[in-house]
Amino acid sequence: MAKGASSEGGGGGGGGIYSVSSGDQLDKKSGGAAASAAVAVMCQGAPPPGKGEPLEPHCLPPPQRETWTRQMDFIMSCVGFAVGLGNVWRFPYLCYKNGGGVFLIPYLLIALIGGIPIFFLEISLGQFMKAGSINVWNIAPLFKGLGFASMVIVFYCNTYYIMVLAWGFYYLVKSFTATLPWATCGNPWNSLECVEIFRHEDCANGTAHGNLTCDELSDKRSPVIEFWENKVLNLSGGLEFPGAINWEVTLCLIACWVLVYFCVWKGVKSTGKIVYFTATFPYVVLIILLIRGVMLPGAQDGIIYYLKPDWSKLAAPQVWIDAGTQIFFSYAIGLGALTALGSYNRFNNNCYKDAIILALINSGTSFFSGFVVFSILGFMAAEQGVDISKVAESGPGLAFIAYPRAVTLMPIAPLWAALFFFMLLLLGLDSQFVGVEGFITGILDFFPTTYAFRFQREVTVAVTCVVCFFIELSMVTEGGMYVFQLFDYYSASGTTLLWQAFWECVVIAWVYGADRFMDDIACMIGYRPSSWMKWCWMFLTPLVCLGIFLFNVAYYKPLIYNNSYTYPWWGEAIGWGFALSSMLCVPLTALYKLIRAKGTLAERWHHLTQPIWGLHHLEYKVPESDIGVLTTLTPVSDGSAKVVILESVM
Repeated sequence: MAKGASSEGGGGGGGGIYSVSSGDQLDKKSGGAAASAAVAVMCQGAPPPGKGEPLEPHCLPPPQRETWTRQMDFIMSCVGFAVGLGNVWRFPYLCYKNGGGVFLIPYLLIALIGGIPIFFLEISLGQFMKAGSINVWNIAPLFKGLGFASMVIVFYCNTYYIMVLAWGFYYLVKSFTATLPWATCGNPWNSLECVEIFRHEDCANGTAHGNLTCDELSDKRSPVIEFWENKVLNLSGGLEFPGAINWEVTLCLIACWVLVYFCVWKGVKSTGKIVYFTATFPYVVLIILLIRGVMLPGAQDGIIYYLKPDWSKLAAPQVWIDAGTQIFFSYAIGLGALTALGSYNRFNNNCYKDAIILALINSGTSFFSGFVVFSILGFMAAEQGVDISKVAESGPGLAFIAYPRAVTLMPIAPLWAALFFFMLLLLGLDSQFVGVEGFITGILDFFPTTYAFRFQREVTVAVTCVVCFFIELSMVTEGGMYVFQLFDYYSASGTTLLWQAFWECVVIAWVYGADRFMDDIACMIGYRPSSWMKWCWMFLTPLVCLGIFLFNVAYYKPLIYNNSYTYPWWGEAIGWGFALSSMLCVPLTALYKLIRAKGTLAERWHHLTQPIWGLHHLEYKVPESDIGVLTTLTPVSDGSAKVVILESVM
């Protein structure tokens, strides 16, 4: 494929380098003529075809990029990906951790000035560039490390996130019994401290339950917690004691990966259909659980705890750090999946409207899920006679403690348990397979079509699933929860996502140009978005990301599991290795490109920040009057004065 310098064109985007990639589309209108001429220039000196003349077989353009069958497929896929366990599991957990309703204040503020602008930026960038998470940064090739970083992060997410699905699948299987195994004591995994019913109202009257004093009763453990810790996790003493593999959970993990594979292997045509069910059914179950939850005694206290803010918490940096982390995590920012989903849109799709709708759905689901969780926590606190903040231990197990307890209180408990964990499985499943789709899209777009082979996509998906599965075997051991926490704390949360979001805004707003990108969006949707987006990209969002990032570093605390186990130094080192493996992609890739380029530093910067356009951009970047200029260009012999108009993405 020919290599060359930039070609100045009209339109909102200005000059750049034109390239041919597997994702480019040849428009059949005005841009199609320019694109056909451009492809002809590239084909071994063949003259440009005349009107109506087909290209030679060896000069055929690459295949058109796959697009969504209907635009609603894109909406539902984004809902399925962004609305997941982060909303139902992580958001209530962070509210619970940070004192309840006060967490909503920094959450909504950061969503307005940080989450929504970057969410829109990633979707519109993918739609504009028609490429996955790596090639989308051809808009500023010097910073292509952002694409590699997002691939690393989403790979880590795909690796550890599915463990929650495996646990949910395990609970689902165990639900098909007459008596739920986590509803009673007396099982092999229960300890002598297990008590099924806490009668703290008797203690208030000066009596005790059975032969236990009130102090002894307060130290007892629920069978729900013991099933989670002793049966499902079978926790060892720490990270240094991995122990044996839990084969039951391993089989559930295999089943989840099989489901993910067959959801992804045929591309967005099949994915867009599956999410109609996986993205909508969980809302039905959440509504049912809320109705049941608010009817329980103590639910009102739980909801008040959820909504009533503790204003003193606003001064705690950790509250703001957790709010920013949750926004970027639940909005799926920095993972490259949103750009991949946006790349399958039609070029003139109104991505601005889509982004606003999706952001509202995402945050609204998080807020709604909090009512469901805190109504249950209020009941459990009333049952045990303790403060709501002490009902469940902090950690990812909240969904496997509070929710299982809720279903045991309903008539026909096994039916409700199966329904709930089926919902939990669907919530995580669509997030998982869309995350895998984003990773696969980035890989396939990165390699040129000359390396394509039959069943390329199916083989790539299979290899990805198998590699992730073997890494996850470390998480199904007795020490697996400690490994899971390392991934969750370091690889795809907090520091890494803030770093990624900061550089995305800087590159688009200051390197490529915020006004220039707003013009590009106007070319797609027909009007310029609100200036609020531009000002956020230029100032507010980078400052928020940088501020929370610095707070995160300044107030860094070593990872502790359940407020009792401190990780060894080598465990911390592994965690920071996860974080730095993505964060260093940006500076190292830029440094490598600058060193390899020729000329002065200013010339290198100028050349490496010129966009590499795809053929679909020719429709509006090259005016109709200039198409004739393109068709008169012919390749010249090799030499230092070589001038061509195309450059390979590679």
